[in-house]
Amino acid sequence: MTDDQLTVAVLGTGIMGAAMARNLARAGHAVRAWNRTRAKAEPLAADGAHVADTPADAVGPADVVLTVLHDGPATLDTVRRAAPALRPGTVWAQSTTAGPDDVTGLAALAREHGLLFYDAPVLGTRQPAEAGQLTVLAAGPAEGRERVTPVFDAVGTRTVWTGDDGAAGSATRLKLVVNSWVLAATSAVGESLALAEALDVDPDGFLDLVRGGPLDMGYLHAKAGLIRSGQLSPAQFAVTTAAKDARLIVRAGEQHGARLDVAAAGAERLERAAAQGHGDEDMAAAYYASFPD
Repeated sequence: MTDDQLTVAVLGTGIMGAAMARNLARAGHAVRAWNRTRAKAEPLAADGAHVADTPADAVGPADVVLTVLHDGPATLDTVRRAAPALRPGTVWAQSTTAGPDDVTGLAALAREHGLLFYDAPVLGTRQPAEAGQLTVLAAGPAEGRERVTPVFDAVGTRTVWTGDDGAAGSATRLKLVVNSWVLAATSAVGESLALAEALDVDPDGFLDLVRGGPLDMGYLHAKAGLIRSGQLSPAQFAVTTAAKDARLIVRAGEQHGARLDVAAAGAERLERAAAQGHGDEDMAAAYYASFPD
């Protein structure tokens, strides 16, 4: 192993975590993977990863710990379980989409154990994650960046540094702003197609009318294509995860004096689609929330 090759513990091997772990292994890093449901981590053994039984087993020899779990509370619980095996000075990059208040708690846990903490959520879905083409939003101390940069380089094509203090959550705050736009656009695509169906309007007429103009966007055609073809699995970004993010966005707005009506309605829409059985499908499946069960 060269100086640029690290031992990286990846805690959480869902859609994003598994793809990130594979790209770390392909880059020559030693990967130790853990997931609450071990079966989700097992396929990584074929990529050379060591599949650990516990978070503590995963992090013991790690230079860098990368957390890619469902939310802030799950991340806090998992790292607490790993804490007895963590060595002071270990780098912890948290790539979970969490709330700003969650990041404050995670950073406090890092200080308690002498870890170098980086708030590092990522932009991208399944396909760019698998291709190693994520954008990493990162905040954290300059003195440890040479150790965490090879990890970011292995999973993404661009790292945007938002500050020197990971505890401030500047990367997470930017991620929530971006996700608010993504989720609003997703809801708009689904509702426009649902209205077209309700009014007996050919969706091609709508899509052709906006194509190439100031109202057009590639995202519209991509998500509309998924809905119209029914190719909503495997999810690029699942309905249940999008609903969780929408609630984080609403809560962050409330805590800082901003009422976010579109985000609140989007969360309800996603939750309704999940209740209809679409929770594991791509978030474009929120389209079905427009229709009775």
